[in-house]
Amino acid sequence: MRIGVLTSGGDAPGMNATIRAIVRTGIASGDQVFGISDGYRGLVEGKIVEFTRKDVSEILSRGGTILGTARLPEFKYEQVRALACKQLEKYDIDSLIVIGGDGTYTGALRLHEMGIKTIGIPGTIDNDIASTDYTIGFSTALNTACEAIDKLRDTSSSHQRCSIIEVMGRHCGDLALYSGLCCGAEYIITNETGLDKEKLLKDLKSNRLAGRRHAIVVISENITDVHQLAKDVEAYSGYECRATVLGYVQRGGAPTPEDRLLAARLGKYAVDLLHEGVTGVAVGIRQNELRYTPIEEALIMQNETSVELANLVKKIS
Repeated sequence: MRIGVLTSGGDAPGMNATIRAIVRTGIASGDQVFGISDGYRGLVEGKIVEFTRKDVSEILSRGGTILGTARLPEFKYEQVRALACKQLEKYDIDSLIVIGGDGTYTGALRLHEMGIKTIGIPGTIDNDIASTDYTIGFSTALNTACEAIDKLRDTSSSHQRCSIIEVMGRHCGDLALYSGLCCGAEYIITNETGLDKEKLLKDLKSNRLAGRRHAIVVISENITDVHQLAKDVEAYSGYECRATVLGYVQRGGAPTPEDRLLAARLGKYAVDLLHEGVTGVAVGIRQNELRYTPIEEALIMQNETSVELANLVKKIS
């Protein structure tokens, strides 16, 4: 087989480990594997190079993606996707493995509908692909967030301060839910838990009056202006309050062992499925078993774990 591989959307630690697994599994199976630079944009522009085993040496522990990534909103147009198909035909590439999140999956689904054999691998720190328990990059981003929250707790306690910490996640609250629970945050605010500002302010004021030296609030991005929320908390509760936006630091760094193992398993699994004639699917891991799901189903599935954790937060935080 002649297999193309690209990374698209936001970068995630473990993408390089996934590329390595695909290339080495493919070559060991007698395939040729081609790296496509800069996501779907690079595919349309023909940025395609054949990879050898040596090309993916010493990338296992590197964050980011050696292939680069870019967003291409125009890929939603059929005439743009037709250009991508022509490039695949030019290089005689018969199968395409894409690594990314839901936007990447949408592009893969559209190509599959146009006759291209595609497989999606979940690479995103947000953990917002419900067809898998964990996405590649989530473990590393979670570790980064937990380390930051633990450090902020130290200084918050010293200064008798409330710290509001915004983590990434777009529309999925998993980073906030997991990191908040792991770090013992007093309050965790996500789309799943909701934000009751009046209750939050009253609870924080009660904590301050009860002599609590600090409070930690972990919140998902895009819910509210955390800097304004910090001002409101300080004005009402009596706590000195600071907001910290962790931002893109959560995307960087060497992948954790969990992410490296997941990348290796899913990369090999994707190549194996292509050899079995299975395409138009997204691979993942559920209850520690490798599974695949039609891409169109993967895009609409609901994350039951997020709902479960949100209910847990409401009871114990």
